[in-house]
Parts: sequence; C-alpha cells; structure tokens
Amino acid sequence: MARAPKSREIQVQKPAQSLAHFQTKLGSGQEEDSGLLKPILIGVAAVVAVGVLYGAWGTWQNANAEKHEAALAALQLEVEGDGVTPVLPAEVEKRMRERVGRLEALVASAPSSGKAATAGLLATWRLTLDGKAPAPAKADEPWGQIRLAQRAIALGLAQEARTQLEPLRAKATPGEPWAEAFWACQLDADRLAGDRAQALKDLADYKARFKGRGDASAMETLIQSI
Repeated sequence: MARAPKSREIQVQKPAQSLAHFQTKLGSGQEEDSGLLKPILIGVAAVVAVGVLYGAWGTWQNANAEKHEAALAALQLEVEGDGVTPVLPAEVEKRMRERVGRLEALVASAPSSGKAATAGLLATWRLTLDGKAPAPAKADEPWGQIRLAQRAIALGLAQEARTQLEPLRAKATPGEPWAEAFWACQLDADRLAGDRAQALKDLADYKARFKGRGDASAMETLIQSI
C-alpha cells in the first residue's frame, strides 16, 4: 500500500517581528537619543546663560563708570569753576574743604578703571589744603612719577609736572594699570599751563590708544575749561 506523500514546508525567511517587539526596540532607540540630546541641550543653555550674564555685567560696568565720571566732573566743575569766570585761590581752597568728603566717597566707590585717577585727585586736594599727601614709593616707577606730577600741579608747577610725565607717555596704554591716571594727570597739566592746543592733542592720543575702552567725557569737560 503506497504511503501518502508528506507535505513539506520550506521556510524562506525569519518570522516577522511582532509589533510589541518593534515598539520596544523603537523605544530603546529613542531613550538612547534622548540620553545624548540632554547633555547637548544643557551645554547650549549654559553657554547662552553665560553670554547673557557677561553682557549684563559689561553693561553694568559701563554704566557705573559713566556715572562715576559724571559725578567726578561735576565735582571738579563746582570747585574750579567753568574756566570762563576766574575763581580766586582762596575760594577754590574753601570749596575743596567743603567738598573733600564727597571726593573721598567717590574714591571709595570708584570702579577699577577710574580709582587711580580719582585717588590721585584726592591726594592733590589734600596737598593743596594741608600740604600732606602720601609720598611716592619710588620716583623712578610710573606711580611715583605720576604722584610727583600731581604734587607739581598742586603747587602750580605745570612744566615740572610735564617733565615727570613725559617718560611715561609711550607706555601709557590700556595694558598698564596706571595709564588712566597718567592721561588724567597729563590733561590737568595742560589745563594748568593754559595750553589748549596740547590738551587737544593729548586727548586725541588717548582716544586713539584706548578706542572706546576708556571714558574721555571727564577729559573733554576739562579741556572746555582751558
């Protein structure tokens, strides 16, 4: 008796993945992508936050410096006058005595860019009022030469002040901590000498070197009084 032929099945491909298996695999892939994306987003957010804070800090610093320069210029104008109407030395001294406390407060609150120049002005006032001011540590280093120039200005010796300052001119750039004090003192020496032409040249030199990094408003006010 002949046997019935067995039906044979040939499997040509793997069984199709179930929907559940596919969803599980897709979910694990999304988790991996999410794990990579989160640090990237956090890093971008941190960079943006730092940029915003830096911009806000720079704006605040500029506003603070401008406010300080305006207050200092106003104080000098009150004491020295507008340069049009002569002020007697005795009246200038009287005004200094009445306002020295305000200048001391400005020194205490001055931003780093204007602290040296403001402190130098205070030393000049004190020398004018009572003949006392901190002596320079060395006459052959920049701060010492600037202080000697300030003393000369307080004593009315414009040429002596210029002589002290001249060796520092070439190095009075934004990279030097004493540069702002130098230029403020230089313009003050020009004012004392009544040399408006030289004052304008010095202001132009200052602006060319600092190019927006410094604040020339107080210097411009000083020149207007010459």
